Amino acid sequence: MKKCWSIVFIVLVSLVAFSGAMAAETKLVLATGGTAGTYYPFGGAMAKIWNNKIPGMNVTAQTTGASAENIRLVNKQEAELALVQSDTLDFAFNAKEAFKEPLKEMGAIAVLYPEIIQVVVRADSPAKSFADLKGMKIGVGAPGSGTEANFRQLLDVYGLSKEDIKGQYLSFSESAEQFKDRHIDAFIVVAGIPNSAIVDIATQHDIRILNIAGDAAKKLSEKYPFLAAAKIPANTYKNQSQDVETVAVNAVLIAGKGLPDDVVYNLTKTLFENQADLASAHAKGKELNLQAAVKGVSIPFHPGAEKYYKEKGVLK
Repeated sequence: MKKCWSIVFIVLVSLVAFSGAMAAETKLVLATGGTAGTYYPFGGAMAKIWNNKIPGMNVTAQTTGASAENIRLVNKQEAELALVQSDTLDFAFNAKEAFKEPLKEMGAIAVLYPEIIQVVVRADSPAKSFADLKGMKIGVGAPGSGTEANFRQLLDVYGLSKEDIKGQYLSFSESAEQFKDRHIDAFIVVAGIPNSAIVDIATQHDIRILNIAGDAAKKLSEKYPFLAAAKIPANTYKNQSQDVETVAVNAVLIAGKGLPDDVVYNLTKTLFENQADLASAHAKGKELNLQAAVKGVSIPFHPGAEKYYKEKGVLK
């Protein structure tokens, strides 16, 4: 009889422990981007590391319309984490561009890697610079996206108006399909390199990426300080024999203000302590750098991330 009660006791203790573990599970949504961009696969790689390395952590990478939508999702508490462009983040925080009210229920976790502005045309296109796209049909990004904002910045410095270009408000994957079918003449991608949509197209069609250099690049960085000179190295894409000069923003990981400090601290710590795994899972993981992670973002850091960076001596 004693043996029977002992078994019952052990089972009850196990059930209590199991229910306690279930209750302790932390479920988070990471808002990323479209499947043809960099955010979604990179976000999935980060989520896998967090889920494997942090007990009770359950992060789900979710496809979205990218930066602008992600910021709104976090501020409405419909996602706890998000990947966003640094310029869109600045616009939202300071109520600029498409943001009519400041959105401040968020903090930065880390600057992850540069996102490069890539303007793709066919190899036989007469367009040699962005200014030559006048009158053409261009995939300019999803409405309200960071890419669409960059498109308008390019129009500005090249002295063009929205009416000068037949802008098609398409996601990266939609632009890629429209470009393949010759429904558009060019498209813009703002993402890490190499970008999967461009890689896919380059295997089937001869393409070129337009240079954004000289006075145009200088004007962009002066008027829009979140943009900086960048380079697409030769052979990043098929038949790309020379470096391409362009500009870039940063990809930033953010968290909602309401996310507990200890949770964000663990997410930040785990990300950097497992960078080798992240680099193996996605090429952009190689670009994660502790010193660079705190530079190039204009909003405050989440206190949990700030605590980790202060421990590491990269923030005072």
